[in-house]
Amino acid sequence: MRPEADVLAGNALGQLAFSRPPYGSSAPFRAESPAHVLLVDDEPRILSSLGELLKGRGFVLTSAANGIEAIQYLSQAPFDLVILDLRLPDMSGHDIMDFMNTRQTGANMIVTSGDREIEAAIGALKRGAYDYLRKPYSPEELLKTIDNALKQRRLQAENQHIAGQLESSEKKYRYLVDSSPDIIYTLDHEGRFTFINDRVTQLLSFSHDELMGEHYSALVHEDDLKRADYVFNEGRGDYRRSRNVELRLKSRHADGEPRTFIHELMRIPLNADETSPLRDPSQREQFGIYGVARDISERKRADELIAHQAYHDILTDLPNRVMFKDRLGMAILQAKRNNVDLALMFIDLDRFKLVNDTLGHGIGDELLQQTAARLKACLRRGDTLARLGGDEFTAILPELNDRQDAVVIAKKFLECLQPTFQLAGQSVHISASIGIAIYPTDGESIDELIKNSDIAMYHMKAEGKNGYSFFDRSMLDASYQKIALEHSLRVALELGQLEMYYQPQVDVKTRKIVGAEALMRWNHPERGFLGAGEFLPFAEENGLIIPISDWMLEAICLDLREWNSVGGEAVRLSLNLSPQYLDRGDFFEKLRNALVRHHIEPSQIEVEVTENVCIHNPQTAIEQLDKLCQLGVSVAIDDFGTGYSSLSYLHRFPIHTIKIDRSFVMEIQDDGSQFPVVLAIISIAKGLGLNLVAEGIETLVQERYLENAGCKTMQGYFYHEPLSQKRLLELLRDQANLQ
Repeated sequence: MRPEADVLAGNALGQLAFSRPPYGSSAPFRAESPAHVLLVDDEPRILSSLGELLKGRGFVLTSAANGIEAIQYLSQAPFDLVILDLRLPDMSGHDIMDFMNTRQTGANMIVTSGDREIEAAIGALKRGAYDYLRKPYSPEELLKTIDNALKQRRLQAENQHIAGQLESSEKKYRYLVDSSPDIIYTLDHEGRFTFINDRVTQLLSFSHDELMGEHYSALVHEDDLKRADYVFNEGRGDYRRSRNVELRLKSRHADGEPRTFIHELMRIPLNADETSPLRDPSQREQFGIYGVARDISERKRADELIAHQAYHDILTDLPNRVMFKDRLGMAILQAKRNNVDLALMFIDLDRFKLVNDTLGHGIGDELLQQTAARLKACLRRGDTLARLGGDEFTAILPELNDRQDAVVIAKKFLECLQPTFQLAGQSVHISASIGIAIYPTDGESIDELIKNSDIAMYHMKAEGKNGYSFFDRSMLDASYQKIALEHSLRVALELGQLEMYYQPQVDVKTRKIVGAEALMRWNHPERGFLGAGEFLPFAEENGLIIPISDWMLEAICLDLREWNSVGGEAVRLSLNLSPQYLDRGDFFEKLRNALVRHHIEPSQIEVEVTENVCIHNPQTAIEQLDKLCQLGVSVAIDDFGTGYSSLSYLHRFPIHTIKIDRSFVMEIQDDGSQFPVVLAIISIAKGLGLNLVAEGIETLVQERYLENAGCKTMQGYFYHEPLSQKRLLELLRDQANLQ
């Protein structure tokens, strides 16, 4: 065996994987794909044993029983390794090796033979065989030889790769030296070109020949000549001194614009060296300039663009937040100095999110650009319009005579937005809510004016949008109240100030409690009990609805477990779900885990959703509600009939119960009259086989009318007001004892 085998021994054979070289090439391969191995032997038993030995070791194996087959395979596809028997019935293994060398297949060869004569081995090795194994050989010896042969190929591949990199690097170096991207030149002591490379032609369209012998002033832009004269002629006594200078050079390109270059200059002696016999001692030493000029025109333009973008909004090209604050600060100083007022407007587009979400962000961006153009056209000279981000704009109106000046601009803003926006074939209508703060009445600092104009804008949104509102101190109080309410609600969740109440649902015939609707209450330390309507909308606005709903799930399961402990028939519990909570993908898992943990049957739970849930994200809602139904939880539509597409959703959504909204029930004042909406809802429920619950029953007349119309389950103050857990448990015990 060759001595290199000991050096190359290493990884297990089955872990090797190499990519194949192109056919007819000795190019190396990389360790990525399985090695392709050709087995050539006329003895079927040996071929079979070789296949078994190598199977499962990361090779792609091909077998040939004679020389003709081997040559056919070698002609059709490349191989990484050939294990070749010298004695074949139709030709010698040496012939096959000669064929491989002639065709330059590039495969390594391991020759096996039972021939004891040394000439066979010598002939194989002369033809490039990696190794020669005499039969019989041990499997370990063959595997090691294969391992070493493939490792040799890998090393050859790496060496060729390194050699290729070195060759490429050398070519790059030569290319960079031969074709510098910079203009390289020398000037004599009079400032005339003694050398300049051809790069000057590509960059400035001056030829090498027309500049040779010319003064540098022929190339330097007129406005930079004084600086060039100073730089090229300074420091004559110190030829070692070098420096950088920025100069513009003339250009003969089509645009004719001068280009800016950084010149790295070094003063060089032009006379012969002092020790040279050619030097004339009487001649004064003279110096010239060696210069490298690098074109920085694009960089200068990029710097200018970056500087512009640092202070301008990229989409609308309006001043951004940074420039806006800078200009507002300047306007405040000017107003203070001149003892005049200024106005700050905070402008927020109404319905922009709907347009953006419906038509896409591309259309939304175009809408912002057109809006910016319209608003900007309404300003006076000296006013500033800026975009803070999203659909929020601000306008600085300095030197006001009175508030009416701000009103005029605000009205112009609202009027300019009234015409239809045409965007990609779509007609779009938007409006704006504008908040106005006046300096110094509404604030003397930048932050105060921004905050108070923002508060005024939100006040306008709450008042119905599409208008303007001046800041008033009462708005600040309301904002503080909202902040205080948010803090108090977070504290209430932590301190257990929330409590579940339940309004029973009654079977009108038996007067038994068959269900109850869960209603949340806040036991506020100062304001007493607050209904859900007083704080849950605020919780949805401020991201608190998720933790509050998590708390509710746990609370109702604990209470329901107590209901079940009193005995009697199981009572169904209905709970209202926020659309935000239903949208969360983990709601189903939270509910299922809570029911399992507290040993509650899913059939005891009814989830109430409003039509807004269906409208908001119908596909997500259908998926979530289907999962609930599969679990065994029923679904009710609350406030049925108050939306605009109720009937279509009854077919699409897995609904079990319809709840008649109390707004329809309150109209029933005379059981002799007809109330077609109520009758229609009851008819729909019957036709679809759905359960029916009427809410807000307060009189006997209402109960009698609904019962006669076919409604059997009702809730309202006529039966029970919302009850605490303790009081409801007492009623359920009494009911169980009577059964």
